[in-house]
Amino acid sequence: MGYGHNENFIGSDSYALKTMTNKISYLDDGDFCLLYEEKVEFYNFQKKKINKEIFELSQDDNIADKGDFKDFMSKEIDEQSLSTKKCINEYLDKTRNEINIYNLPIEPKKINKIRLIACGTAYHSCLIAKYWIEEFTSIDVDADIASEFRYRNVKLNKNDLYIFVSQSGETADTYAALEKCKINKVKTCGIVNVVESSIARLADFVLPIHAGPEIGVASTKAFLGQMLVLYLLILKISKERDDIDFDEYKKMILDLKKLPDFIKETLSKQNDIQVIAKDFITAKGTMYLGRGYSYPIAMEGALKLKELSYIHAEGYAAGEMKHGPLALIEDGMPVIVLAPKDRYYEKTISNMQEVIARGGKVIMITDDASTTMNENIRFKFQIPKTNSTLNSFLLTIPIQFLAYHVALLKNCDIDKPRNLAKSVTVE
Repeated sequence: MGYGHNENFIGSDSYALKTMTNKISYLDDGDFCLLYEEKVEFYNFQKKKINKEIFELSQDDNIADKGDFKDFMSKEIDEQSLSTKKCINEYLDKTRNEINIYNLPIEPKKINKIRLIACGTAYHSCLIAKYWIEEFTSIDVDADIASEFRYRNVKLNKNDLYIFVSQSGETADTYAALEKCKINKVKTCGIVNVVESSIARLADFVLPIHAGPEIGVASTKAFLGQMLVLYLLILKISKERDDIDFDEYKKMILDLKKLPDFIKETLSKQNDIQVIAKDFITAKGTMYLGRGYSYPIAMEGALKLKELSYIHAEGYAAGEMKHGPLALIEDGMPVIVLAPKDRYYEKTISNMQEVIARGGKVIMITDDASTTMNENIRFKFQIPKTNSTLNSFLLTIPIQFLAYHVALLKNCDIDKPRNLAKSVTVE
């Protein structure tokens, strides 16, 4: 509920009300209210009149201002260098090169298992985090889609940490999964962009992503923010458990401090990706392929293209191609291959050759600066060279650009794709 002068408002998300008022109250499950011009009356499920706390939202003059940008999505893509820098500054003690995350609901050395729960784009950030947890810690890990987790007969354990990721903090399925954990008195952590949100208020522990308001329905800077906070949290847990060598930990923090500049460099290459967007206009569909850390980014790339341009797309683990999806490849079909020069590189290139041999038109995104590339590669997008665990952040930017420019060529509504909502507050 939002409060104004001789007017009051109702919305599914605090950001939806922010252009009209910065004073709001939240309804809990079972609450209802009567809305008048001059007042709002609240009642609980027993029809007993109750009072609600009024929260004051932080002010942000740029909340509904596109500035010089054509739409909010292009503005939010462009803001990713600054939002990443802000998030790093919030969580890093620069003098000690230490991550300022303390007072977790479970002492790190006592964590038996981590369960990551989210929907949509946020779920893809959880899939990447799963790889990082396996890489840097000795903790068992699962990633779950919230709409599945909430109905499964999951064995909840008080020695496990349950992490819920949501941009709005109002995602209905994610909130319901969190409620399930709270009822069973297990330890929970929320990673959100809205610190006043329902998930933030219900979770035992909250880590904001500090991305700033995100208006475009297709998430961009919030996705990078979710990945970044998960990465920081995992490094901190790993260090506290002595799972990572101290010198390596320090080096990874130093590398992380360079990330905003690498993102800025990648953002400057937007014009490169526009060249290839027209290849998708007449395509029946496309595939995004990746291995390791790149696989969840492939899934995110496919989701972005579907959301924005309404073109069918699938994100696959590259090694799965020969187990069925290769049958879909036909002459001229555009296929995006995420191939950073990591330990999976040679295998990914082998899978790419399988696509080329079937007539696929490959768009390769890589940090490999080699000029001796196969002439059958339609286009190569170069990202800066950094350590392999940070490649996910840089690979994300060209897939955002691609979805954006294809949708632009198709005259789609960039900020408000059909049938979709920014805050998914219904099941």
